[in-house]
Amino acid sequence: MKLLVDLTIPALPQPLRYTDKILLTGSCFTEHMADRLAQHHFRHLSNPNGILFNPLSVADSLRGYLQGKQYRAEDLFYLNELWNSWDHHTRFSDMDRDAALNQLNHAQAEATTMIHEADWLIITLGSAFQYYLRENGLPVANNHRAPGQWFEKKLLTVAQMNTALSAVLELLHEKNPRARVLLTISPVRHIRDGVVENNRSKARLIETVHELCGTFGFVHYFPSYELVIDVLRDYRYYDIDLVHPNFAATSYVWETFMQSCIEVETIQQMAAVLELSTAQKHRPRFAGTQAHRDFCRKYAEKAKELQLLHPYLDLSGPVNHFERMLKE
Repeated sequence: MKLLVDLTIPALPQPLRYTDKILLTGSCFTEHMADRLAQHHFRHLSNPNGILFNPLSVADSLRGYLQGKQYRAEDLFYLNELWNSWDHHTRFSDMDRDAALNQLNHAQAEATTMIHEADWLIITLGSAFQYYLRENGLPVANNHRAPGQWFEKKLLTVAQMNTALSAVLELLHEKNPRARVLLTISPVRHIRDGVVENNRSKARLIETVHELCGTFGFVHYFPSYELVIDVLRDYRYYDIDLVHPNFAATSYVWETFMQSCIEVETIQQMAAVLELSTAQKHRPRFAGTQAHRDFCRKYAEKAKELQLLHPYLDLSGPVNHFERMLKE
């Protein structure tokens, strides 16, 4: 009996490898993908502005990285006892303005370095709705729980999103000609916008990304949205809020991503790296036992051997972890 509809995903012409540097940006689904890359020790940087949902905010942030933008004190605003940035997620907010500013600019500097060196840029778009400040028309990336009457909410047109993203993709190609881009759409359902409105939003994102793929030869598409909505298509693959895909769903998307977007040789190496990551998470009940020392010694040696075999892997984290555990 056939239980899932078939979805043929063309393999990337140049699949991801361990030697690649990867910059990820976009919606909260980006965080799931970045977590998987981190588990397997890929060289990556995720969401330097924090979570961004709409294409205009993504395009603005990428332009800032490419141009080396740095923020000033006057770019921040005070609300709810915190200093915030309209361009950033609340994780950058702080009670101290200088601390908030330092966090922003440190992330900006990291992102500027990465985007000029990146082999891949993975962009996950979440919503075509954009919020604007009523007082000056400024588009914002995060509302920071400000009063709703401060904002005007608009559904972006395909033309608006295409124009904004095309401009920044052209700038990317100028600054870093070798960079390739993988576009995807978050399967997270923005039900707060309304079911009909969410579907209109996703439809516009889908049309936009396919127009971009047709325009730029270095831009590709991975169907995260379709894998959850059209292949899995069952509430058992969602969390209790019926909005966010659960662990089973994100695991399925990741496994499909590996098969279509990652080099076969790299996938083989990933299994050994994941074993180290899993062992590193182990929390012993009796750390002073000989059995635990043998466990740490075994995985410290495994990490060193793998690092020697594949010098481009950064396994200093597991090596330092297990050696530190041996000294305790």
